Amino acid sequence: MASVELVTIEDRKNSLLNRHEMSVIFKNAAGRIKRTEATDIIAKQNNVEKKAVIPISMVCGKGKTDVRAVFYIYTDEKEAIKHLPRYRLLRNLPKEERKKIIADEKAAKLKAKQASATQSKTRGQSGGRR
Repeated sequence: MASVELVTIEDRKNSLLNRHEMSVIFKNAAGRIKRTEATDIIAKQNNVEKKAVIPISMVCGKGKTDVRAVFYIYTDEKEAIKHLPRYRLLRNLPKEERKKIIADEKAAKLKAKQASATQSKTRGQSGGRR
């Protein structure tokens, strides 16, 4: 992404939530930059890990070539997990990894549901009327 120029609009420290809230403009990047690439650029600029940078919004105006973006840069990944909804964190993962995590959770839920169903059946059979 050599043709993308980064302009920082605002870099605000939010000490209450232990993060930097950064608003930027990616010049001439509309339709050519992805969230992961933008996260890489912000992480390199601020000398932080990629996992600590969470993209919140990336919007380009109608008929414009610039992308306005908001990023949260956390000091600790645990803080991000504590403050942000789960889907924001899943967005940073590669598609295959994200699908695998969701599929594993669905399988675990299904297993738990089946186990509880079989338990209730066995209780119903042994506890008959006298």
